[in-house]
Amino acid sequence: MSGISRRSLIGYSGTAAAGAVLASGAAAEAAQAQGEQTKKAGATAQGTQAAASAFPRGTLFKGTSTVPGVGGEVAITFSVSTVDAPASYDIAPIELANALNKIAQDHGWGPITFYGTPAPAPLTQ
Repeated sequence: MSGISRRSLIGYSGTAAAGAVLASGAAAEAAQAQGEQTKKAGATAQGTQAAASAFPRGTLFKGTSTVPGVGGEVAITFSVSTVDAPASYDIAPIELANALNKIAQDHGWGPITFYGTPAPAPLTQ
């Protein structure tokens, strides 16, 4: 919010003007927060592209998870490759990993870190 107190605004210019100034300050803060979210989304997209390019096409990804406090284990393995398709149709492995993680967590499993093979390296954003 702005550095001007509500009391000084009301005493100086009346309640309607004070409300307008306070509302414009809140709108400016909202716009600033929206700008920060847009920057974060752009950084995430760049991170996703960097993570996707770190592994060659057709890399096999594996991950396991347990139910916290209960035991049991789930193992998920996947690979993504495209043939004769434009780059705009590619599916980034991190997108698939995030979707599989959501499904697993919806069923009570803990988060899964997927590792690409043959050289084990984590698939991260």
